[in-house]
Amino acid sequence: MRHRSVADLMTHTAVTVRRTTAFKEIARLLKEFDITALPVIDENGRPVGVVSEADLLRRRPAGGAATAGDLMTSPAVTARPEWSVVRAARIMQRHGVKRLPVVDEEGRVVGILSRSDLIQLFLRHDHAIQEEILEDVLTRTLHLAPSAVTVDVDEGLVTLSGTVPQPGLLPLVVRLCQSTDGVVDVDSRLTCAEPERNRAGEHGRAASHEGRAASPGP
Repeated sequence: MRHRSVADLMTHTAVTVRRTTAFKEIARLLKEFDITALPVIDENGRPVGVVSEADLLRRRPAGGAATAGDLMTSPAVTARPEWSVVRAARIMQRHGVKRLPVVDEEGRVVGILSRSDLIQLFLRHDHAIQEEILEDVLTRTLHLAPSAVTVDVDEGLVTLSGTVPQPGLLPLVVRLCQSTDGVVDVDSRLTCAEPERNRAGEHGRAASHEGRAASPGP
């Protein structure tokens, strides 16, 4: 089972500025490209900070002479293209940021990932979510028969019905479905088939008990 990567969702052309970029130029770029923040890079293309609309409004200079280096939030919190979007989302939450410059092996900016990009996960078609759960989660990962579990998906809500062979699989199936990209919630109506070997064991114990009860005393 594969989560979508940062590279799958990020904006591949990142608009950037240098430390020396003036206040008014930053404001112009934000408006022109309809974005809310810009990575600030050094001479090697590596991010040293991020300057946002909030930074401009919070630190607006009287004469408009401040530069990106004066206004930016630093250091920049970054992501890598190969990261899962789950990892990127957790980094955003941990650091309280709304976007992450994405950097390559050399630390140079190759894109940017925003919260709005992550929302795309929840716009996946229900049929695509259903197929991934049936093929990746149930068949390839858990090795369940395709006919064992019925998967219905409606607006990202997954409903599971059917039978799994072991009790330990019940929470595992739900957890893996919840971690599937695009899933909003999981309604599990699964039941567990008692393993045949357990039933045989119980029958054996019962027969043994009956035999002992029927045996005459000394």
